[in-house]
Amino acid sequence: QLVESGGGLVQAGGSLRLSCATSGFDFEDYAIGWFRRAPGKEREGVSCIRPTDGITQYADSVKGRFTISTDNARNTVYLQMNNLSPEDTAVYYCASKYPPTYCSSDYFPRGYDYWGQGTQVTVSS
Repeated sequence: QLVESGGGLVQAGGSLRLSCATSGFDFEDYAIGWFRRAPGKEREGVSCIRPTDGITQYADSVKGRFTISTDNARNTVYLQMNNLSPEDTAVYYCASKYPPTYCSSDYFPRGYDYWGQGTQVTVSS
């Protein structure tokens, strides 16, 4: 199970931190990714992390602004989002995929198959 939280309404230039609490699987055996779907657009892979070794990937659109991290003791993945713009408005989802190699330039954002329900992020101008 994956449960997202932390979404909300923020002004442009502001920050939010999303959380993805996981349960029911061996956290460090998986890749965990953040994705988003904006109205009228296809789903986009935002970032991923391998809890086992901390390796990360980022979409070009968020590099330098978003940071993904884990708390392995809590089986939780975070997405710190800074300098938000209206273009970041979307429903944000976390998802998992076995094995951790799915967080790599060869695979991400393909193949993720267990999904949370999503959390809405709205950035006003």
